[in-house]
Amino acid sequence: MNQRKLFHGGCLLSLVLMMSGCSSMLPHARNESSPFQTFDEASNAIDSLIPMKSDVATLAKLGIDPVKQPNTLILTHADIVRRFVPSALLQREDLDPGVLACLSAREACRGWEITGARILKARTGNFFTDFTNFSRRSETTGWRFNALILLVNDVVVYRSWGGQPSVNEIEVTTNPLGPLQDIGPAVITNR
Repeated sequence: MNQRKLFHGGCLLSLVLMMSGCSSMLPHARNESSPFQTFDEASNAIDSLIPMKSDVATLAKLGIDPVKQPNTLILTHADIVRRFVPSALLQREDLDPGVLACLSAREACRGWEITGARILKARTGNFFTDFTNFSRRSETTGWRFNALILLVNDVVVYRSWGGQPSVNEIEVTTNPLGPLQDIGPAVITNR
């Protein structure tokens, strides 16, 4: 009789723990594709570059190196021309002097397009409703950063940056039938 009560008590305790929202048992993922720890650190590094003065050595001191930094695209002169070629809305005199210097330098001009992010994706909420597929709540937080640096003969002539300083997305998926929600389409397509 005591063993039976102990067994039922253990089952009840397990059920209560599962229903209480043990979110530490839910999956999570992290994407770190930047040597910078924060968005501000990345933007300050780009802002510290002085056009017509900063060089490749300065970039290396800041940790900006396309060989060592992931997600850096090395742009050719042709790539840069495609991005900045004047159109009906944008005239040559509207371009930044550094961009004009780069376009005039032809093959001595190259660019680096830097893309970085620190994103954390986590499923939060109640473990039991997530596990049984009744309701899933996912949170995505972090930041995304991009920058463009143009160089002529290893000297920075232009730099700009942008991005998303704060990412905060919440996605809630509700399935009223829980684990049975996906059975319906499978039964229909298998006939």
